[in-house]
Amino acid sequence: MVHFVGAGSGAVDLITVRGAKLLGQADVVIYAGSLVNPDLLNYCKEGCEIHNSAKMTLEQVVDVIKGAEKAGKTTVRLHTGDSSIYGAVREQFDELDKLDIEYDVCPGVSAFCGAASALKAEYTLPNVSQTVIITRTAGRTPVPERESIRSLAAHQSTMVLFLSTSLTEQLQSELLAGGYPGSTPVAVVYKATWPDQKIFRCTVETLHKTVTENGLTKTSLIIVGNCMGDDYMRSLLYHPGFTTEFREATQ
Repeated sequence: MVHFVGAGSGAVDLITVRGAKLLGQADVVIYAGSLVNPDLLNYCKEGCEIHNSAKMTLEQVVDVIKGAEKAGKTTVRLHTGDSSIYGAVREQFDELDKLDIEYDVCPGVSAFCGAASALKAEYTLPNVSQTVIITRTAGRTPVPERESIRSLAAHQSTMVLFLSTSLTEQLQSELLAGGYPGSTPVAVVYKATWPDQKIFRCTVETLHKTVTENGLTKTSLIIVGNCMGDDYMRSLLYHPGFTTEFREATQ
């Protein structure tokens, strides 16, 4: 059996209870060493065989899993955050399907949630933004043209950018060209929820300068949008003048 486990956004205690339990039961762990907090491996039992996938190809990962299955061992494939976002898991699922190897998925706390907690931010503020766009800037890995930053920026909703910290000159230009005013709030969260987490606040027009002056190149999320501003409408859900399924309006 293979368990794909989301490691969470960085802090050791932000892995799910289920994920920690699966790690503790695993005979073999293949973890994304370039991103996963290595202290999470302390959940593993003594004698657990550990592999760092940062140094492996897909084929090598699958070979390790095949060997574990042949030996009747349980494998945990430990991915950063939640494996459904930029986790490169589909290709692994397909290979395991071809081999008739059973697997399941344990969700994790994504870094975009960890960043919101670090910022004490609500991405979906009433009358500001009810949409969150999770995307990345095109670099060595291409992005479909219909999903260009410029076209997505036209919505001026909350945007969370993964894997884009080394491309901020291009990103800033596209955000402005797409329609975000230069004064739109931006936050760059370095290693959200890790012990060495750092937060840098700026605007769209000062994004590139902020990132370069602080030497940020990776392991950071960029959040763009007026959800980090001061103006928003109070939620109707808790408004005394709003009737819900559970209570009547009182004014």
